[in-house]
Amino acid sequence: MNQSEGTLIRRLVSDQRPAEKNSDHNPWLHVLKKEAASWVCDMPLPNRKMEAWRYTPLGFIDNTSFITDAEEAPFEALAPSDIEELLLPGSESGDRIVFVNGRYAPGLSRLKTGNGVTLHTLAGDSKLPSRFKRKIGHAELSDRFFFTLNNALISDGAVIHVNGQAAEGRRLELLHITVGMPDPVIHNPRHLVVLENNASLELVERYTSLGKSSYFNNTVIDIHLSEGSELLHTRLQEESELAQHLSHLTVKLQARSHYQQVSLASGGAWSRTDAQIIFNGEHAHAELDGLILAGSKQLNDVHLEVLHEVPNCTSREHFKGLLSANGKIVFDGKILVARDAQKTDAALNNENLMLSRSAEVDTKPQLEIFADDVKCSHGATVGELDPEMLFYLRSRGIPKAEAERMLCTAFANEIVSRISDSSLRDHAKRMVLQRLASRDEAV
Repeated sequence: MNQSEGTLIRRLVSDQRPAEKNSDHNPWLHVLKKEAASWVCDMPLPNRKMEAWRYTPLGFIDNTSFITDAEEAPFEALAPSDIEELLLPGSESGDRIVFVNGRYAPGLSRLKTGNGVTLHTLAGDSKLPSRFKRKIGHAELSDRFFFTLNNALISDGAVIHVNGQAAEGRRLELLHITVGMPDPVIHNPRHLVVLENNASLELVERYTSLGKSSYFNNTVIDIHLSEGSELLHTRLQEESELAQHLSHLTVKLQARSHYQQVSLASGGAWSRTDAQIIFNGEHAHAELDGLILAGSKQLNDVHLEVLHEVPNCTSREHFKGLLSANGKIVFDGKILVARDAQKTDAALNNENLMLSRSAEVDTKPQLEIFADDVKCSHGATVGELDPEMLFYLRSRGIPKAEAERMLCTAFANEIVSRISDSSLRDHAKRMVLQRLASRDEAV
């Protein structure tokens, strides 16, 4: 254990002691955090000798003196008018759950109750049903350092329960806002989303910030889809250019459930998503589309694992990367088909467009197949703008910069167009255009 890692762990363990004063209010959470703290003490900090971290440096851990949520006073100064600039057009009156600096902000949230959707919060709800506690309390089953660190330092989190009475097409926004503080802080929100049989929900998960400051969001979200349920999941990461972001996503699908995700990651100096999709019931389907943007001094990493453990399931994964300046993108995607998962139909594809010779792409799509009656494919491409297409546009009087922007937008829109909600889709398009504009200014 090196010195910086030892400092991090010692601070982690000491941060659990003040929590003992409040253990009577939420004893099960206190036990979870204490067990995870002891567990993580024996775990090595990820390093580039580990295959999963080979291309993803963690220098910011060594170079930044972070404090934890336990050392930071709750931020309660925001009023609804303070976050208007962050809201999506048309979402002002919709369902919204807001977390500020890792903690639930009821004054900024709005949720219609009694209509099939129930919200519990980890820090404020001592009467959380036991079945939800069991789904959250499995830190000892993971060998992932930052996942277990989240368990040890949970600041707060949402437990979203959806039953079959929820209105079809109901949309819920889970909005994370970080407000800059004098010292860099590690935030550790922990979320659980449970859809009962035949329930449906559109979940919009967003990460954004007010001001420019250095912080580390280490988020965990577990999703459980019961038989016949459907979740439409849009993820937008648009944080401060000084931020570090790590999200752990686990989706478990039961029979005939359907999961569709569209993600767009553009913010942060360092960003990584560890996603695991697990098929536990037959005739389930998962479809994931993602757009990864990386500009100057920016790293954006996606690690995806799709586990087909039962027969007759289908999955599609299509991720695109758009790089400029000296940006770096890492894509590590794997489809694993278990021995008994016959009739699996799965496809994984990664395409990357480089706008600079200084940019870097590390892509590794993988297939591990132990069944013999399957249909699986994977592929990856890395390329530059098509010179013939560029010449075609310029020959019609379109300036070079505008022609390049048009081709980049067309490349990105294949993913962005998968967002079903028009206001959300327009917002994602603006995110792409802002990135291309900043690239043009840098040139």
